Amino acid sequence: MTRPRISILVAMTRNRTIGVDNTLPWRCPEDLKRLKTLTMGHHIVMGRKTFDSIGKPLPGRTTVVVTRNRALTLEGCIVTHSLPEAIAACAGDREIFILGGAELYAQALPVADTMYVTEILHDVPGDAHFPQFDQSGWVETSREPRHQEAPQPLEFHFVTYRRRTTQTK
Repeated sequence: MTRPRISILVAMTRNRTIGVDNTLPWRCPEDLKRLKTLTMGHHIVMGRKTFDSIGKPLPGRTTVVVTRNRALTLEGCIVTHSLPEAIAACAGDREIFILGGAELYAQALPVADTMYVTEILHDVPGDAHFPQFDQSGWVETSREPRHQEAPQPLEFHFVTYRRRTTQTK
């Protein structure tokens, strides 16, 4: 059996901010629509704090939560205790999506095949940041410049990166 494609899905600013006080520090409806389109019908993997920020399992997807708390149960979710355990729980899916937060992104980077990044072309202060990574290991395969005026003015790009080296599947 082949392992699923592991995809990171992240919105981050130029200074790598992904969150502040366990919330997104911007409002970007197009980014949320993209998340829904990409992930519908798939497994989504997130840390417990990211799950708490969303507050419930997302409809039409299988929500896998990674936590150190061995006693935690979450209605409608698969609870796991490591990224490898979470990936194993997604067996049978052709693509799984890592939705954060920072610690889970850092663990997923070495095994990810694809990154779907919403690059927000602003510097925004925050307390959660996407980890540094070696960009030479990735090739940009698409870039879509976007702009919004409401609910707040924002310049952003939807960018897709694929791992440069072929991994054994």
